[in-house]
Amino acid sequence: MHFTIQREALLKPLQLVAGVVERRQTLPVLSNVLLVVQGQQLSLTGTDLEVELVGRVQLEEPAEPGEITVPARKLMDICKSLPNDVLIDIKVDEQKLLVKAGRSRFTLSTLPANDFPTVEEGPGSLTCNLEQSKLRRLIERTSFAMAQQDVRYYLNGMLLEVATDTLRAVATDGHRLALCSMHAQIGQADRHQVIVPRKGILELARLLTDPEGMVSIVLGQHHIRATTGEFTFTSKLVDGKFPDYERVLPKGGDKLVLGDRQALREAFSRTAILSNEKYRGIRLQLAAGQLKIQANNPEQEEAEEEISVDYDGSSLEIGFNVSYLLDVLGVMTTEQVRLILSDSNSSALLQEAGNDDSSYVVMPMRL
Repeated sequence: MHFTIQREALLKPLQLVAGVVERRQTLPVLSNVLLVVQGQQLSLTGTDLEVELVGRVQLEEPAEPGEITVPARKLMDICKSLPNDVLIDIKVDEQKLLVKAGRSRFTLSTLPANDFPTVEEGPGSLTCNLEQSKLRRLIERTSFAMAQQDVRYYLNGMLLEVATDTLRAVATDGHRLALCSMHAQIGQADRHQVIVPRKGILELARLLTDPEGMVSIVLGQHHIRATTGEFTFTSKLVDGKFPDYERVLPKGGDKLVLGDRQALREAFSRTAILSNEKYRGIRLQLAAGQLKIQANNPEQEEAEEEISVDYDGSSLEIGFNVSYLLDVLGVMTTEQVRLILSDSNSSALLQEAGNDDSSYVVMPMRL
């Protein structure tokens, strides 16, 4: 194997792929990146057995084909440390990788390519083409509500549900739920659900950077695969049953509050400063035309904010974890938000005013 490549052309896919590679590995080959040269294409593959990422680069010069695995982090650090417009010459010689650039020389250890595990191709059951920007928006709108290291392992990921011409993402950690839908050209009549693990979904969002570009998604029995011109991303799916999210969506709330998103966000941020650091509880007191927000903590410190809202129902007092409310307001984009409540023991439903494609449920707290 022997090829030359511009530093920038190599660094971009290498950084993406190295993001998947785990630092602490049981198998030495998993901290390596697989380099394959075929024709005038170089592909780089990284995996941690859960998630696999293949980046592709066109080589400008004819190259000598071959395949080898080398330490991902070291190769990336070498590329980063070289001057910007340098040409890098890479070749394999007696089971070592020789990297030359300008007057620099590096020799890296290698492991054979056949030791490198690849994610098994299962039969793909469903394929659809989506706009990268829309899929990224779907993930960014919901991923904050995924659980982290919950024993209910199916919550440590995101539900992707495909139904007639709709793709929906749902995430919940048991205390709050985020749901977002998008229109997609999918000829699938039955509902098809998969749970993508947390690392996989966050990695996928990181890759969807081309606002104009498309991404092809294949939902298989055990894997999800996303392909663009520059990369192929594969993640294992979580084997489990996701909770019935439709039952969680509050229905019949009779108290509708309309407020300015930015003003609410700032008021919540200020009261959060003096909330209990562990439980992050704040108290909302609703009366006609106004919302009072209060927080206190074990040091007997208190914060209070009053904010004008569009509300003409009966008065209500309810407690929430302020971080959950701030997370929701942080992903919304409209000027006005809707808050639908029924009583102090029922979950709140938050939506953007005039936009129904996203819904957020936050459970109340006893204060």
